[in-house]
Amino acid sequence: MNRTTYVRPLVLGIESSCDETGVGIVRGTRLLTNTVSSSMDEHVRFGGVIPEIASRAHLDAFVPTLRAALAEAGVTLEDIDAIAVTSGPGLAGALMVGVCAAKALAVATGKPLYAINHLVAHVGVGLLQPDDGGPQAFAGSAAAAGGRGSTVPRNGLPENLGALLISGGHTEILRIRNITADVELLGSTIDDAAGEAYDKVARLLGLGYPGGPAIDTLARTGNAKAIRFPRGLSQPKYMGSADEPGPHRYDWSFSGLKTAVARCVEQFEARGETVPVADIAAAFQEAVVDIITSKAVLACRENGITDLLLGGGVAANSRLRQLTEQRCSAAGIRLTVPPLALCTDNGAMVAALGAQLVMAGIAPSGLGFAPDSSMPVTTVSA
Repeated sequence: MNRTTYVRPLVLGIESSCDETGVGIVRGTRLLTNTVSSSMDEHVRFGGVIPEIASRAHLDAFVPTLRAALAEAGVTLEDIDAIAVTSGPGLAGALMVGVCAAKALAVATGKPLYAINHLVAHVGVGLLQPDDGGPQAFAGSAAAAGGRGSTVPRNGLPENLGALLISGGHTEILRIRNITADVELLGSTIDDAAGEAYDKVARLLGLGYPGGPAIDTLARTGNAKAIRFPRGLSQPKYMGSADEPGPHRYDWSFSGLKTAVARCVEQFEARGETVPVADIAAAFQEAVVDIITSKAVLACRENGITDLLLGGGVAANSRLRQLTEQRCSAAGIRLTVPPLALCTDNGAMVAALGAQLVMAGIAPSGLGFAPDSSMPVTTVSA
């Protein structure tokens, strides 16, 4: 690659970790296209994502999605400087489709290939600015309480950066010292992710799939204080103190909350009473967002994190966004939330992280890597 490529590389990103087939193209930090084909409608009747169906949907959707992305960006495969692909974590079969497609493109075009960590890519997406020249998410965000700004280095990422990633498969709080080389996991869920809990509770309440949007909408008409559901891992034996942290100080657990909702529904039914679905939805959602935001802010304050990115599909939840903003503002933490289309799984975020690796001079992954469904967040690139 020549010097110009390192300054503003044209990178094609491929995402296939779950049920979205995504192809994104960026030039440096400028977003040219974010094209996504979702197979969610094919999973609705099963009440969740079926890996085999997702994999077959990726096979059908990849070429049309790639062609649409290239056309929208106004570039050809020959123009591309590098290819980036999600290699993990995710569904093994779904990852395989994207990785094989990326390897085939790399062989056919002779372009370097980067294997990308899906979770770290959710952070990299905050660096992107739209093709109309609008601001980057981090550079354009408003400061938190008191009008305090943050120091944004030349690569566009703030210093003392953390990320709260919440999706169907992951609930994690990260510290980002260097997006291409140093990502630390501070806390995560020890069982269900928040998105999984939403889907399971929605099924209990007869709301269908996906559960997140259904509960979020219904909760607005309910009374969140009508029922008090447990906040997992919030007891002193798990939390400890700042001087002597407990074993799960920054971790979450949602399986007990799901069980509590099930028992609540059973009790109403056993008494022959109408189940107050809206109140249960509101109370459940409040329990989830309360414990997520309180622990995330605690982790930020105790680890010197002054800027927080909220990402992942559950970042679309209105109550989560509201409470996260309130608590970050009160703690003097600057919150950034990328546009909703870039919070959910997409190829643009993969391309964005790939571009950062190229610009940092990091060597390509080559063709020898394999998809890793349990790829740790500390591994930025395979």
